[in-house]
Amino acid sequence: RNIIIVGLMGSGKSTVGRMAAHSLGFGFVDTDQIIIEKARKTIPDIFAAEGEAGFRQRETEALKSLLGKEGLVIATGGGIVTQPANLPILKQLGYVVWLNADPNTLYQRTVHSNDRPLLRNHDPAATLRHLYETRRPMYQKASDLQIGTDDLTAQDVAYGLAESVRVYFRE
Repeated sequence: RNIIIVGLMGSGKSTVGRMAAHSLGFGFVDTDQIIIEKARKTIPDIFAAEGEAGFRQRETEALKSLLGKEGLVIATGGGIVTQPANLPILKQLGYVVWLNADPNTLYQRTVHSNDRPLLRNHDPAATLRHLYETRRPMYQKASDLQIGTDDLTAQDVAYGLAESVRVYFRE
């Protein structure tokens, strides 16, 4: 069994995922890292060379490469839910947790990051609001559990996630 973490950029998927994996004795995998290692390029470079469509295809391939593996916490890219073909793969991989945060919180967490291609524009706050509104139904559909992260530390979220997973896997 695996735990798959979805959510927008800045929601804490990688940070929380590493902490939860450690707590649960699971391995940790980040689909963005799989993509970077396979492409031997950064995500901004992939976006520049192949566009968002090319990146999304690579994201699906990374997800498929994890099928059949167990005992992992898998942090995904924020747009993984935008490809309908990914939803059954996410469900097949395991228990899907959505780390949900308000767009203003996400903006504060990502404002100084230079490696987020979708925020390289004149109004990243508006972009995050738009992405949130567009993707929220997709995250809801994909997830088994939603955790609001606005007023919590990464440690608090990881603890809550790990405890929820322990209960889920006991059933």
